[in-house]
Amino acid sequence: MLHPEFINDLCCPETKQRVHLADPTLIASLNDRISSGKARNRAGQAISEKIDGGLLREDGKFLYPIRHKFPIMLIDEAIPL
Repeated sequence: MLHPEFINDLCCPETKQRVHLADPTLIASLNDRISSGKARNRAGQAISEKIDGGLLREDGKFLYPIRHKFPIMLIDEAIPL
């Protein structure tokens, strides 16, 4: 997984809010939505690949997915919560 010091250096590219690792329960719930075809990213595209983890924005509105140990810190790839 990601090193904690690395996470401390990351922020939301849109609002500059801090991010933190999402709880495994939230990741499991999102992966269930992805499996059922009900998950969309901020750009409105269906998400077809499960995520390994996520970085939750401080306000809890968006999650930046982690896939293959890399955070995807693109605004359009964020998952609305």
